[in-house]
Amino acid sequence: MDAPSLVSAMELARRNGVRIPNESADYRRAREALLAEEIELRRHIERVAEMRRALPPGGEVTKTYQFQGPDGPVSLKELFGNKDTLVIYSYMFGPERERPCPMCTSMLSALDGEVPDISQQAAFAVVARSPIERLLAFKKERGWHHLPLYSDTNDEYSRDYHAIGEGGSDDAAYNVFTRKDGSVRHFWSQEMGPETSDPGQDPRGAPDFMPLWTVLDTTPEGRPPTWYPKLSYGTAP
Repeated sequence: MDAPSLVSAMELARRNGVRIPNESADYRRAREALLAEEIELRRHIERVAEMRRALPPGGEVTKTYQFQGPDGPVSLKELFGNKDTLVIYSYMFGPERERPCPMCTSMLSALDGEVPDISQQAAFAVVARSPIERLLAFKKERGWHHLPLYSDTNDEYSRDYHAIGEGGSDDAAYNVFTRKDGSVRHFWSQEMGPETSDPGQDPRGAPDFMPLWTVLDTTPEGRPPTWYPKLSYGTAP
């Protein structure tokens, strides 16, 4: 089926009727130009999502990966529950870390409230290399309610699916798996990183799963080039 012809982004931007009190003509012209780019960005996001959904079958999962959950051992296949899609986020909180990764923690704190909604469409799990007792203790400390945490008991899953960096250090990873006709296959993973970053740009992924950056990107200051979230900011405002 041929793709429908699209109205130019600038024409759509001009149709926008929003006006802000006391704005100048210069502001409106610049805002319309920006709006046209935002429309093109939305269209590109949709094209990329379509390409992702059209990926051919990924590599079959042939190992029986085992994790430790709050209620005991569980396999990767069991993490699917009654869903055909499983999303696993690998949390940088290995046994050698005194505290977990602040960046991972920031993102997971935002996702905690989304888990009930995500779970309507896909299974979701957070896997880390620390013992399950340690993960659950931090979950309580952080005030998370919904994140399903599991311990990678022998590092096998983390090693195979790129959650262990050079020298054995933790690395964040996001992997999606599918189940069909009794077969589990890898579907997609985040592959953007330092090797794929542009000069002067942070090696963030696309899509960027950090709501923090989405909010800061709408501010005049933007994302601070050397600032990253912390686990705690003390009592200062």
